[in-house]
Formats: sequence, structure tokens, C-alpha cells
Amino acid sequence: MRRRPAVSCALFAAVFLGTASARAQTTSFPAQATPFPGAAENSYSRSVPSAPVPGVLPLSLQDAIDRGLKQNLGLLLSGEDVRSARGERWKELSALLPNVTAAPYAADSRIDLAELGFTFKFPGATIPSVVGPFSYLDTRAYVTQTIFDWKALNKTHSASASLQSAQYTVKDARDLVVLAVGYSYLQAVADEARIETASAQVDTGQALYNQASDQVQAGTSPAIDGLRARVELQTRQQQLIQARNDFAIQKLALARAIGLAPGQEFNLTDKSPYQPFAGLAVEEALTRALASRSDYQAAEADVRAAEYSKRAAEAGYLPSLSVSANYGIATPVPTLATRNVFDARATLEIPIFQGGKVHGDVLEADAQLAQSRQRLDSLRAHIDADVRTALLNLESAEQLVTVARSNVDLADQTLDQSQDRFKAGVTDTVEVVQAQEAVASAHEQYISSLYSDNYAKISLARAMGQTGNVFKEYFQGK
Repeated sequence: MRRRPAVSCALFAAVFLGTASARAQTTSFPAQATPFPGAAENSYSRSVPSAPVPGVLPLSLQDAIDRGLKQNLGLLLSGEDVRSARGERWKELSALLPNVTAAPYAADSRIDLAELGFTFKFPGATIPSVVGPFSYLDTRAYVTQTIFDWKALNKTHSASASLQSAQYTVKDARDLVVLAVGYSYLQAVADEARIETASAQVDTGQALYNQASDQVQAGTSPAIDGLRARVELQTRQQQLIQARNDFAIQKLALARAIGLAPGQEFNLTDKSPYQPFAGLAVEEALTRALASRSDYQAAEADVRAAEYSKRAAEAGYLPSLSVSANYGIATPVPTLATRNVFDARATLEIPIFQGGKVHGDVLEADAQLAQSRQRLDSLRAHIDADVRTALLNLESAEQLVTVARSNVDLADQTLDQSQDRFKAGVTDTVEVVQAQEAVASAHEQYISSLYSDNYAKISLARAMGQTGNVFKEYFQGK
């Protein structure tokens, strides 16, 4: 019976957030939070590359997910697991189906009767103990069929349940691919937005530096104002360099997850979408999750497989009945006179003493059944936590977007007023630099809040096992 650990959306967030954790923190605004730093790469962050596309490929979020569902390594490996489980089922089923073979053979023999214990003595006659040589041909078809074998029957049922589990696991792998690709794409979108923000801050810093330099040369401002403005400009330039590097690396991670050809150029066509969340009751979300989560259905199938395995082990105490028959022709050589031959028998096999083997099989199967039930109970609680966490994150992200948007407007107004005051000679560059820092922080928080909101929606869809409707329900408002 196949075993697999339950995998939640948190694990795959850990895998892909590992990229963000490696970024150098040289900028004044924080990078995206990394709850699981240092997570090892797994198959869902890799893919089988597709053929290259000439030119620059336009790539939307939906296109990226479609490519991931075709090329992602984790999903491809899960598909092969289904084929393996199907093969295992056929192997177990073969014990219940008729087995037909043909075994023609030719023989040339000489037999020593004395060796076999036959001695013949007649008065006045001597019979040699060696008989032969003699030759013959034998051609037969052999058929065996199990009539009753409770152990083989339950092992077949167990293999069928394991096959269902593998098929559910493939569906769950599709959800995980959507989660993984969605994270990677949205992170790339956020990094691209940071480039635009950093570039705008460089332009603002350059304008402030030019203005401060003019005033220093004119003698209306002290030299420290020019130095302070230059430091601010170079700080913003550092942020722009780092943002461009982060974006390039995140694009590589995205291309690796969706199977783009190495070196394939592409542009992201979707920006940070925002669709207000209509709200969802916890009870409804939990009901939908338990009914739709493929990993939960796979765990239930694993329990059924373990139950059949235990029954198969207990059936080791029971008798089994089978029949076998063969039919064909026998031909002596050299006369080649054919004769029909056959044999038919029924065998009742009754286990009496097997040295404790059946008892050991039952103990092992019972332990595996207990483990499967424990995994199912644990997964049920984990799904509950996944759904509640996703709803809390989404509620918080919705509020953060509203506040962050307001902060951007306020910070922009503050910067405009500070620049006017500096131009009028009312204040020095300290106030303007502080206003620039506030603007940079406000824009970063807004970008992070948009990313968090969109990722929370994908995480909620994953938690409820409904990633196929994630765009229609959460991004398009349909």
C-alpha cells in the first residue's frame, strides 16, 4: 500500500519563499516576510523544459499556470505514480484471473529400472534393467483458476483503493502546482512593481539633489544639504539595483516552475490585480474543504486500502480452493501416432501451522491501518487550520490594502509639501529626505499588501481544494 505525507500550502510557501529569504537586505524597505526560511527545493519548484518560443513570450498568470500543469515535475511524477499503482493492481488481480500457458516439449529417454527399484527375474529369461531409448512429443495447454481465496481477493481490493489514492494525489498535485506557480508569478509581479517604485524614487532623489546642489552653489543652503541629498540619491539607486536583481532571479524561479526553455525571454502581462473579497463563513469553507480536498480523499482511500490489507492478512488462516487442468496430444516417435491426453484436479489448501507468519502479517497490517487512520485524523485537523489561517490572512490582507493605499496618498502629499517648503527656503533637506523615506515605505507596504491579498486568495482556494475556480471567484469577481 502506498504511503505519502500530507502536504499543505504552508510547505509550498516555504519552498518558494526560500528565494526571498536569500535576498540581501540592503534597502530601507523590508522584503516579503519569510515564515519558513531555508526550505529545500522540491519537485514542485522544478519542471521538464518545453521547446523554446521565438522572441519574447507574453505570459499571463493563467498562461503560467496552464504551462505548470503541463510541465511541472511534481505533477508529472504524480502521474507516473498512478501508472505504478495501476500496475500493482493488475499484479494482485492476476491471482484471481485464469492463467493459461502452453508447454510443448520433446523427450528422448533411457531408464534404468533397477535404479528405480524394479527387478524382474523369470526362469530361463533375463530382462535387461535398462529400457530405451524411446522418444515422444507432448503438447498441452495448462489452465489454473482460483475458485476461492479470501486473501487474494482482499489484496486486490487493497490495490484498487491504493490506485484511487494515487489518482486523488494527482488531483491534489494539480492544486499544489497552482499554488506554487501562483506564488512565483505574484512574487515576480511584486518585484516588478518594486522596480517601478524604486525608479520613481531615484528620479525624486535626483531632482532633490539637483535642487540642493543649485542652492549650495548659490549660497542659500549649507553644504551638508547637498551631501545629505546625494546620500539619499545613492540609497535609492542601491534599492533600484537590488530590485532589478530580485526581479531577474524571481523570473528564473518562475520559468523553472512552469517549464520554460532555458534562456527563454518573457514578459509578465498581469500586474497586481485587486478584487475585494466578498467574505465566506468558516463553517461553509470547512464543509467545502472536506468535500473537495483531494489529499483528504487520498487519505481516506489509504485507510480503505489498509483495511483490506488487514483482512487479507487475517485470511491467511482460511483455506483456499483452486482448480487446474491440462489438455493436449502425446505423440510417440517415430510412429507419430497422436493420442489425446488430459489431466484435471481441484486442490483445497488448508493452512494448519505456518510458524507464526500469519500472526506477524496481521500485526503489521493492523499497525499500518492505525497509522493510516491517525494520518487521516491529523489531516482533518490540518485542513481546519489551513482554512482558518487562510481566512484570517485574507481578512487581514484586505484591511492592509485599504490602509496602505491611504498611506501612499498621504506620503505623496507630505513629500510634495516638503519639497515646496525646501524650495521656498523654509526648511532643509532633512525634512525632504524623511518624506522620501516615508513615500518609499508606503509604496513598499502597498505592494506587499497587494501581494499578500492575492496570495491569500490562492491559499484559501488551495485550502478548500478549489484552485480550479480561483481566478473566476477571487480575481475576476464572476
